[in-house]
Amino acid sequence: MSGSGAPGPGAAPCRFAHYFVLCGIDAESGLEPDELAVLYKWLEADLHGKSSEATNKAAGENFDQSPLRRTFKSKVLAHYPQNIEWNPFDQDAVNMLCMPKGLSFRTQADNRDPQLHSFIITREDGSRTYGFVLTFYEEVTSKQICTAMQTLYQMHNAEQYSSVCASSSCSMDSLASSIDEGDATSLAKLQRYNSYDISRDTLYVSKCICLITPLPFMQACKKFLIQLYKAVTSQQPPPLPLESYIHNILYEVPLPPPGRSLKFYGVYEPIICQRPGPNELPLSDYPLREVFELLGLENLVQVFTCVLLEMQILLYSQDYQRLMTVAEGITTLLFPFQWQHVYVPILPASLLHFLDAPVPYLMGLQSKEGTDRSKLELPQEANLCFVDIDNHFIELPEEFPQFPNKLEFIQEISEVLLQFGIPPEGNLHCSESATKLKNLVLNDLVNDKKNGNIPSNAINMYELLKGNETIARLQALAKRTGVTVEKMTITAPLAEKERDVKLQCEEVELRDYKLNVQLREVFANRFTQMFADYEAFVIQAAPDMESWLTNREQMQNFDKASFLSDQPEPYLPFLSHFIETQMFATFIDNKIISQWEEKDPFLRVFDSRIEKIRLYNVRAPALRTSNYQKCSTLKEAAQSIEQRLMKIDHTAIHPHLLDMKIGQGKYEQGFFPKLQSDVLATGPTNNNRWASRSTTAQRRKDRLRQHSEHIGLDNDLREKYMQEARSLGKNLRQPKLSDLSPAVIAQTNCKFVEGLLKECRMKTKRMLVEKMGHEAVELGHGEANITGLEENTLIASLCDLLERIWSHGLQVKQGKSALWSHLLQYQEREEKQEHSAESPVAVGTERRKSDTGITLPTLRVSLIQDMRHVQNMSEIKTDVGRARAWIRLSLEKKLLSQHLKQLLSNQALAKKLYKRYAFLRCEEEREQFLYHLLSLNAVDYFCFTSVFTTIMIPYRSVIIPIKKLSNAITTSNPWICVSGELGDTGIMQIPKNHLEMTFECQNLGKMTTVQIGHDNSGLLAKWLVDCVMVRNEITGHTYKFPCGRWLGKGVDDGSLERILIGELVSSTSDEELGKQCRTPPQQKSPTTARRLSITSLAGKNTKPNAGQIQEGIGEAVNNIVKHFHKPEKERGSLTILLCGENGLVAALEQVFHHGFKSSRIFHKNVFIWDFIEKAVAYFETSDQIGDNEEGLLLQRSSCKSFCHYVTAINTAPRNIGKDGKFQILVCLGTRDHLLPQWIPLLAECPPITRMYEENALLRDRMTVNSLIRVLQTLQDFNIILEGSLIKGVDV
Repeated sequence: MSGSGAPGPGAAPCRFAHYFVLCGIDAESGLEPDELAVLYKWLEADLHGKSSEATNKAAGENFDQSPLRRTFKSKVLAHYPQNIEWNPFDQDAVNMLCMPKGLSFRTQADNRDPQLHSFIITREDGSRTYGFVLTFYEEVTSKQICTAMQTLYQMHNAEQYSSVCASSSCSMDSLASSIDEGDATSLAKLQRYNSYDISRDTLYVSKCICLITPLPFMQACKKFLIQLYKAVTSQQPPPLPLESYIHNILYEVPLPPPGRSLKFYGVYEPIICQRPGPNELPLSDYPLREVFELLGLENLVQVFTCVLLEMQILLYSQDYQRLMTVAEGITTLLFPFQWQHVYVPILPASLLHFLDAPVPYLMGLQSKEGTDRSKLELPQEANLCFVDIDNHFIELPEEFPQFPNKLEFIQEISEVLLQFGIPPEGNLHCSESATKLKNLVLNDLVNDKKNGNIPSNAINMYELLKGNETIARLQALAKRTGVTVEKMTITAPLAEKERDVKLQCEEVELRDYKLNVQLREVFANRFTQMFADYEAFVIQAAPDMESWLTNREQMQNFDKASFLSDQPEPYLPFLSHFIETQMFATFIDNKIISQWEEKDPFLRVFDSRIEKIRLYNVRAPALRTSNYQKCSTLKEAAQSIEQRLMKIDHTAIHPHLLDMKIGQGKYEQGFFPKLQSDVLATGPTNNNRWASRSTTAQRRKDRLRQHSEHIGLDNDLREKYMQEARSLGKNLRQPKLSDLSPAVIAQTNCKFVEGLLKECRMKTKRMLVEKMGHEAVELGHGEANITGLEENTLIASLCDLLERIWSHGLQVKQGKSALWSHLLQYQEREEKQEHSAESPVAVGTERRKSDTGITLPTLRVSLIQDMRHVQNMSEIKTDVGRARAWIRLSLEKKLLSQHLKQLLSNQALAKKLYKRYAFLRCEEEREQFLYHLLSLNAVDYFCFTSVFTTIMIPYRSVIIPIKKLSNAITTSNPWICVSGELGDTGIMQIPKNHLEMTFECQNLGKMTTVQIGHDNSGLLAKWLVDCVMVRNEITGHTYKFPCGRWLGKGVDDGSLERILIGELVSSTSDEELGKQCRTPPQQKSPTTARRLSITSLAGKNTKPNAGQIQEGIGEAVNNIVKHFHKPEKERGSLTILLCGENGLVAALEQVFHHGFKSSRIFHKNVFIWDFIEKAVAYFETSDQIGDNEEGLLLQRSSCKSFCHYVTAINTAPRNIGKDGKFQILVCLGTRDHLLPQWIPLLAECPPITRMYEENALLRDRMTVNSLIRVLQTLQDFNIILEGSLIKGVDV
């Protein structure tokens, strides 16, 4: 499977089996308690914080468990051959995995059926070896061991007797505790159930035989081991000594070549195995039927999604083989991707501390009889998918995206399952929708005693499942997406007698093979459809492999943004998470490496499938839609397997007599013989027929070795680069299963800490690059905003990383979120101190001063306060949710690093909660981690405001008047209405003589406009307002709405209300950071200066010349066009582009002001609106004649619409001034695409000559024509205006 070195004679890596192993009791060393089990007990006690002495006593002698229930140390008794250079024998790991619980004893009264299980050993480089184990019970013949067991029982019974006498409640075994307490004969009963009497009972001990193979030929190995076991237990000795069969499978049976089948011989009958061809799905021999029966289809798809998103997956079952079957089954379905993280389908008891690993893992844990899930203490659950196999139950992480087209996908799989008579809901299954699915017809189908085999006629799938809610939903969905649910043929199973003759393989097995391959085809087809054009987005940046490996970490290997923008909307939540995973990154890396090296086998098969789709579809337009395309290759896949099994390609040499010493290996029924090691230690020397056939992996490794020798780069250094490049982001591939000293545990944890820090560095860098990249592109255009979706994905993965960091090295787990429970304990301590003494709180920036000295009071920076905000949000129901909301809020306030620093500054608390090796107690790494988080302050996030859209938020507003020129307080009754992207407050009266007010309303989102006005009552009704400031009291975001105009009748343009456009005010710290990181500032809204220069209040400002004005128009229109060319989620605020500084309204005002005769007539200001009203008066009275009929009609309709709009604005029930009316007119004209028709009318009407100079832009025909052309570019866009801009105007 892995390793290097030229294959010697008969020792090529293409042997079927590498080792034969025998494990059991070592008669010499006798009964030793299993140290690993003791360590496990100690770890468990440490986890619960019990005292160690109590534990030592319990664990060392283990008195509370009857000796037959205890575990004792097992040993590898023999393994053949001694060692193979390309796959060294790892004694500790093999012993631990062959007998994960150590030795167990039984008496004749107990069940002693043989048990089969398998295991996998994953090496550091990711290569795997499989083990297949048969455990059986053998009578103990050693007097010494029987006596030792008798002694243990006497001690145990004495102990139990004293405890029963001491208290009537006894805590023996589960059996003992069920005995009535008051029963006088309870002790006698107890001893009868739980006893071993040397004179009366026969003692049996477990022993196991194991084959270790490079490929997972589970069925073949199982048959071989069962036949060996039968040979040991049958009354007749086997035809040949056992050595012959073992020697044969180790040295004379080759691996079948790809695409071929092989027959070899067991003790009694031939065994067949087959291997997929080079263009088929890779070998998988674990029956998926069992996986679907154990989990049920819907649960399986959910767990599969969690695996794809690289969460932590913990499988839980009493049966080792179930753990292995589910783990291998699910990872098989990932094709073409491969699980890249810790993979231990059977976690030995001694490695329980691995559940503490702060990395994604897929592990299997054996549940003890009678233990309940609630008793299982897991260090972290925020991101855990817990799969209780025996109870058909799964616990999922709180939020994760669903697999694309999930319903149609489930429907397609259930059709395959039903063809094989397997109920999609699994056996004893009870998930909600599965219960619905299980309607009567299905029941009949499953329970008709024919195993669900129905006659081979076509039945309509829909008829079969009529009246079923889930299916009805699927049907409706299918109709909408254009998928037809056609008649489905359910073929009769292969029960016909005549075929039995041909098949040399059991029918059940053939069905399993066919089901396996068909299910895998359905899964593989989903990925082929989803990633059909992935190649177009692979970034090939390096000229050669060496430079690629050296710079791997700095390089982007996939154009994620473009790929996502190409995908159907419903796929995005899943895909945006998935393309961030390690398995996807590795897949793309393999694609890049394939330029210089032989293709990875998975990749080769996948690419050939995509080629096939292309040939059929010719760059299918269907690929871009979310239409569901079913798998069309099911038949061929099943046929190719069936053909291989019916026509055997190769037959291995028959087992034969070996050159053995006479008299050894004597047959004794029920006992596995002591094998002659000399004949099994080496293979035959002449067997060179297939020795030279090296596997492709081997060739590839040899070539790579030569390649690296040719390159000048120092080999060790190169190896280091390659390792680092390949393991980028994989913090720890595999735990070492053997040596378990504290030093090793500490070293493992060091690796974890390093890995977490590296991951933090990469995540923050990625978040910054994304954000800044977008901002740079958007210089001066709207507010910079990375795709909402992508930002959400990155923030969710940051939340997940923080949870993993906080749960690393926890002393005692409390609650599902480690971060939130730390925060709560901190809050409790702080609040206690607050009660005893007012604790000093860090304050934010100084009060913001303005000309008037009126300002918003400072918002104090407080970690506890932010926690309280989150605790008050009734929408969030769980701790994990609260922790995520708190992270989002801190990130939006740019306080994440500061808050976490404050949290960790309480060292006493950190010491109480975390072990010494925990990440949070590694000084240097912690500092670097906080520094990486600090870098996120360089960009603006709205990740709290934009996600929690329905919560109530307190706001504070303050109105700042210009005192020098007017009174600070008005006698009239002022009012205000604040609008944001998510809604508005409605009109709120401002308390008399107050400039500041607080109000609470549902989240407004980013604030856009403020309407401010008054009712003009009282003596001092005129009011000059500088600006309005509004602050979100939770996130601290402050918006400034510049005004710089009068409110009042008979002053300025006579307006009693104005619409002000907002801009986000950056705090001083942001500005400094902005200077350092050079990000473009966000676009501002109109400044006071521009507003004042328009009116004649301050005409001193230099006026722009004609060229600048035309440029301004082009810029404003261009920004609107760019706005609409962005994906919807990325667009900023259109209001700013229309009414903000440099917006369209401002640009058109400049055009209309150019050459405008605004000298005061009788000391009265003249405004653009006066000109417009004059034009309307002219249009209404005169009935000018056009050049031709068509022109006339067009002109008339334009005149009509113009007059209608102006009248509507004038008669609106609002006290808007003349400039405000002009703004509304431009906005409505833009929305309804009428501006290009109105402008020529205005340019040609007679009032223009009276009110404009000769050189005015509006009187220059060429300028007017180019203005019209520019405005026509907006015709194609659907412009939606914010309600506050046109409230009350009815056109």
